[in-house]
Amino acid sequence: MKIKEIIQVLEAYAPLPYQESYDNAGLIFGDASWEVTNVLLTLDATEAVIDEAIARGCNLVVAHHPIVFGGLKKINGRTYVERVAIKAIKHDIAVYAAHTNLDNVRNGVCARMAEQLGLEQCRVLQPKAGLLKKLYTYVPTDKAAQVRDALFAAGAGNIGNYSECSFHVAGQGTFKGGAGTDPYVGIPGERHFEDEIKLEVIFPVYLESGILKALLASHPYEEVAYEVVTLDNAYQDVGSGLIGELPEAMEEQAFLQWVKQQFRTGCVRYTPLRGRPVKKVALCGGAGSFLLKRAIAAGADAYISADFKYHEFFDADNQIVIADVGHFESEQFTVELFYHILTEKFRNFAPLKSTIKTNPVNYL
Repeated sequence: MKIKEIIQVLEAYAPLPYQESYDNAGLIFGDASWEVTNVLLTLDATEAVIDEAIARGCNLVVAHHPIVFGGLKKINGRTYVERVAIKAIKHDIAVYAAHTNLDNVRNGVCARMAEQLGLEQCRVLQPKAGLLKKLYTYVPTDKAAQVRDALFAAGAGNIGNYSECSFHVAGQGTFKGGAGTDPYVGIPGERHFEDEIKLEVIFPVYLESGILKALLASHPYEEVAYEVVTLDNAYQDVGSGLIGELPEAMEEQAFLQWVKQQFRTGCVRYTPLRGRPVKKVALCGGAGSFLLKRAIAAGADAYISADFKYHEFFDADNQIVIADVGHFESEQFTVELFYHILTEKFRNFAPLKSTIKTNPVNYL
């Protein structure tokens, strides 16, 4: 199996266009055409993890955090990032990262956090806009079903939990073939009137090339008329954070103890309790203070995330309980998520989970 086959599975689950603008997800080091010896799954591609990959015969490390965020002007081993780069390249070890693209998908990092708490009826807390497009095309009536099926097969027409969503309206189109044409209907040089269906489907931006390829391959006309427009609609399945509900409301102190236990953390930093039961819970893996206002507006009783600064705790303002469980702790289940994604697709392939605890934070 090639590394690119692993990458294709990961990016089908968490497409690269879903990452934030500051991110650097994707293949960091290595060649996608290499054959895979084995895969090591980790949260962070540290130097110790590269050593583990060498020892365990893995030439691909799949991490959540990109080891390289900004540009490297020198690679001389002065920093831990440079040492990782040197060692990985020297030993032909590829490093791939699925970061905010995996955070932003509906069944990504936040979903694993929600599973730990047994949250139900979960939805994306802050859906992202600009990730959807709509295709309009015009098809002769007798071929509308053929084109529609091809577009659905290419991934168009999915809205939430509904698939094969489309709209069509009947009309009449005109065209006149020029010299050298071979029209599906009509005679070259004469204006032709054809009963047509105007077909509309929605699709995520990263599927555009495949959608257009399917359109052109299934459409009977020599020249296919179509329009693609970018939508301002928020994509409800893609975005930051999740919000859901506990099966039963919990007293605040008991809830915090439950959170500490489920996230296996040595410390939960939290804001003053409000004396109200916790039922609706918002959460975000990693540094999630930017979603606090959204969590409050959504009516969450508690917000679980990490990396809150001192003054940001004041922003709870007795409207919500913030529970900061730690960055590593909030994302630790990502390794299990990687394992699930790969073993679900490759039934006879067993990636390895790193035994290195990469959390740089210790609790006394």
